[in-house]
Amino acid sequence: MTDVVVAAVDASPEAPSLKEKANRGWLVAKVLFAIAVIVACFFYAIPKFASYSQVLTEIKTMTPPEIGVLLIATALNLVTYWWQNMVSIPRLSLWQAAVNNQTATTVANTMPGGGYVAVAVSYDMYRSWGFSGTDVGVSVAVTSVLNIFARLLLPAVALALVILTGRASGSLVGASVVGGIILAGSSVLFVLVMCKQQFAYRIGSGLGRMAMWVSRLARRPKTFGWGDKAVRFRRSTIDLIVSRWLALSSSTIISHLTLYMVMLLSLRFVGVSNDEVSWAQVLGVFAFGRLLTALPITPGGVGVVEVAYIAGIILAGRGHVTTPVEVFHAQVTAGVLVFRALTYGIQIPIGGITYIIWKTNRRWRTPAATAPIPVAVSTQEASTASLP
Repeated sequence: MTDVVVAAVDASPEAPSLKEKANRGWLVAKVLFAIAVIVACFFYAIPKFASYSQVLTEIKTMTPPEIGVLLIATALNLVTYWWQNMVSIPRLSLWQAAVNNQTATTVANTMPGGGYVAVAVSYDMYRSWGFSGTDVGVSVAVTSVLNIFARLLLPAVALALVILTGRASGSLVGASVVGGIILAGSSVLFVLVMCKQQFAYRIGSGLGRMAMWVSRLARRPKTFGWGDKAVRFRRSTIDLIVSRWLALSSSTIISHLTLYMVMLLSLRFVGVSNDEVSWAQVLGVFAFGRLLTALPITPGGVGVVEVAYIAGIILAGRGHVTTPVEVFHAQVTAGVLVFRALTYGIQIPIGGITYIIWKTNRRWRTPAATAPIPVAVSTQEASTASLP
């Protein structure tokens, strides 16, 4: 059922312009806030751990073979995200998956609220290649849910491994408990939606009422028949999960593990040893940082995530440092910045190139079948499924 406009004649002519001004003002405020946070992180917080000259000195200690290994590990991580897209959308080619994922990642990494914009960009791409709205909506929903579950499960897994190695910390325990509670609640809700058609209808109808309320506030009232859409969407989601559950879960797990591998290698190659910070502790800090990337403070969590990773790893290595403290701090900072340069910074120009490929490559263009846009899960993860 398509959206139906039920009333709009009572809106004053000035209303749209006032709303547009308010939206622009809110966008400017978000951009300025994000810039302020980024500047504070990179020009105040990070130099408190180590000066950039010390960091550069530690980065220069990496050998060409080590740099090559890092590049290969980063490329492998990218391919896992393309694989996940291919699994969630049948008939999607590898290069289409690459173009879509890299472009959406760049959008998510550079724009305020980029995760939501990235969903729209992905949708336009898929539709231009002939995929139906239902296929795209189910893909976004399933991959988003799986990535959210993986982020919530990681702290608990990391905690168990850290306990086994005898280096548990209070901060990791706290993050694991919070993640476990949210994971349990989300899992129950997801299972209810998948198992009970009536529950899916109620959730869809409830979201429709919320959307109608928001549209009334904007003085553009509409009705949204999302109850029936949610039921159809549930059926399509179940079909995809049943037929491809192993590939979907495997691609999700492997994408997170390969991303962690890039972080671990970055730290090891700049001199942070396993005696100082164990692989399990690095996994714990990595898991906590993955939770932070879901918070829309800055695009892709830039600045905030770097500070969290550096502080977490330094805290994890406290009492086990085998080098001078200032050297250890410089090594940790160097490792984190190398990791983020590979998994965040380098993705931006790649995404710019893939966007140009999408705009200029007409051979992939296919008229999409007419279909209603389904209810989709649009989250900050949807973009970054490849985002660190």
